[in-house]
Amino acid sequence: MINKIFGLLLASFLVFGCEEQPKDAKANLPDSNGRINNVSVVIDHALWEGKIGEEIRSILAATVDGLTHQEPLFTMNQIPPSAFDGFVRSNRTFLKIGKSAQAYFEIVQDTFARPQTGVFVYAPTQEKLIELLDNNKEAIVSSFKKTELKEQQNRIAKSLKPDQVIREKLGVSLNFPTAYRYAKQEDNFFWIRKDIPKGTMEILLYEVPFHTIEKDTNIVGNIIKMRDSIGKKHIPGPREGSYLVTEDAYAPYLFDTQIDAKFAYESRGVWEVKNAFMAGPFINFAVRDEKNKRYVILEGFVFRPSTNKRDHVFELEAILRSAKIN
Repeated sequence: MINKIFGLLLASFLVFGCEEQPKDAKANLPDSNGRINNVSVVIDHALWEGKIGEEIRSILAATVDGLTHQEPLFTMNQIPPSAFDGFVRSNRTFLKIGKSAQAYFEIVQDTFARPQTGVFVYAPTQEKLIELLDNNKEAIVSSFKKTELKEQQNRIAKSLKPDQVIREKLGVSLNFPTAYRYAKQEDNFFWIRKDIPKGTMEILLYEVPFHTIEKDTNIVGNIIKMRDSIGKKHIPGPREGSYLVTEDAYAPYLFDTQIDAKFAYESRGVWEVKNAFMAGPFINFAVRDEKNKRYVILEGFVFRPSTNKRDHVFELEAILRSAKIN
């Protein structure tokens, strides 16, 4: 009971200091700021350079699955506690680490700005700090990613491309920016493209019957076969006889997720062009649509050689996760 009371007092002190907050304080908070997937890490320099800093980097700078080369989940900006004030406190995501008499961990929302997700981790020793971070690493990453996906979707929603033809033909609505254009529409298949410096970002939308993915227990293998057949039919390469396929050196990562409150398989991996030297990352959602006895396939992939692609794939994920299935 004493520890619980101490924790509550510590939380109040860490968040609000000694100032009394008015009831409508959150309504008057400033807008948050920051680049997508950038996290402020508020920590003493000595702790940052030691084992605690290593633990933080192992969590927030873990490698993103399915990219063509290693990139971190988040870009981190280390800030000393004395500088965490004013405009600096308005970053959309922050992790604050420090020493205290009792161990304390909490994820908070809209503390210094809106929208904002903050994580407080305090403990009496370095060992306990590392333990708290390790025990809560999934929650930390999940909360930051949820905030960043929502922010990305809010930015996208400011200028949307009409999707009426997709709703009419495929029974799917999708929020994507006006910077994208329809590259191909054919037999309930949609190919949508955005030109970027030195490359393109692509979206594919189509449907397949249940048995395409569920004909046996090899789900990832069936998704690969599906992707390759669609690539051969709809996505030609630069040379005659070349087309989009799944890279066969490594199997894609496979996860369970939800899109529009429906079960979905999420796969991430690398695509390539058969008989041509082209490759890049893809993200694919196979959404199980019970009502219409089908899987709705939502895929995004990026072509941008010799450059970082994390944030491009993240934008595609935010778009695909906005899908609503009628």
